[in-house]
Amino acid sequence: MFLKDRYDVVIVGAGVAGLNCALNLPRDKDVLMICKRSPKNSDSYLAQGGICRLRDNGDYDSYFEDTMRAGHYENNPAAVECMIRGSQQVIDDLISLGVRLKRKADGSFEYTREGGHSAPRICYFEDCTGKEITTNLMKAVKKLSNVTIAPYVEMLDIIEYENRCYGVVAYDIREKALKIIAAESTVLATGGIGGAFSHTTNFGILTGDSLAICLRHGIAVDHINYIQTHPTTLYSKRRGRRFLITESIRGEGARLLDKNFNRFTDELQPRDVVKSAVLSQMQKDGTDFVWLDMRTIPEKEISSHFPAIVKRCAEEGYDVFKECIPIVPAIHYFMGGVRSDLNGRTTLNGLYAVGETCCNGVHGKNRLASNSLLESLLFAKRAAKDIGASSAHITGSELEKAVSSLNKSAYRDPNKLLRQYIKDVNLAVRLADEGVDVNEKFKELYR
Repeated sequence: MFLKDRYDVVIVGAGVAGLNCALNLPRDKDVLMICKRSPKNSDSYLAQGGICRLRDNGDYDSYFEDTMRAGHYENNPAAVECMIRGSQQVIDDLISLGVRLKRKADGSFEYTREGGHSAPRICYFEDCTGKEITTNLMKAVKKLSNVTIAPYVEMLDIIEYENRCYGVVAYDIREKALKIIAAESTVLATGGIGGAFSHTTNFGILTGDSLAICLRHGIAVDHINYIQTHPTTLYSKRRGRRFLITESIRGEGARLLDKNFNRFTDELQPRDVVKSAVLSQMQKDGTDFVWLDMRTIPEKEISSHFPAIVKRCAEEGYDVFKECIPIVPAIHYFMGGVRSDLNGRTTLNGLYAVGETCCNGVHGKNRLASNSLLESLLFAKRAAKDIGASSAHITGSELEKAVSSLNKSAYRDPNKLLRQYIKDVNLAVRLADEGVDVNEKFKELYR
């Protein structure tokens, strides 16, 4: 694919955050979206449970409290309010794009409930809500003449000069060629960091490159050790990504059982609490997993609401209608990230971060179930509107100086550089766990 050396906006990542950002940019902006592999290698496609929606004004206080409580009250209240107040518009936007969400006979939404929620407020489509949303967003973006989607293009670095971002340094995997791509605005929408670890629900390519790059450039990163472990993934001896068993199953009545098939916890507590209970029970029982019993749910409901899970479990040899399935916690979601405000702005001019890549404080220390798709969509749209309202312009001389400042020899071995980024992420997480100021430490290492 031919890539120009300059665009108005470069978006790194093609999940729901990147796609919704592209959809909401002015049509006169020349936009490039790059992603490491196929756009379908995005965790947005994997989201099963659903997307939260404020049911009515009477639901606001409890929804706000549920989000804050799940986040251990380390959330940014302004971000939480922004997300909740904007949730109805987000759902309206999705419906206008053709996204299907479960409805009752009278046409109203069929809400489900997940752990940490005091009431049902989650819209969903079967057990593949993320795929339904992402597929429709992609269809809409592909219709835009001002947006180019370039798969198999990896970001190796950003172009930074005098406290401004001027685009990205990228590597075209198919052409085996280095690309210097300038842009007036750059958006990081690269997802989480699960791929940097051995047991995860994430795609292996999601290794936190954006975080390592930002740390090296002195761009603020917050709470890099705030990593959520999903309490229920299908236990398997197969290698590779763990298959997630959505929290909605527990919301509909599934039970967690120990090795003797006795219930040992309240399944509707926040994820970190349930995860701790599962790990504790595994240690107590001396097992590699605990059991999840879906037989408490009517078979018709299981078949209609969770068909993908029924199919995957069958592939592993389990009949969910007749027996329990083994589950184990796995690294799932990243609450930390590149520091951003409510419009996606980072601490470097011209650089934005949205979705799981960013940390605007909405999740606090622990994400409330089904807030992720909502948060990604809403704040990506706000970033797009902010970019559209900006009068920023890069002159030719500014760009020439920025590009000339690059040390291109650093990009001779892209794979080696990306492996180093994984080491950087692991180091940063370890340092944060030890109470070290990660931003200051990386300034010492790389500046």
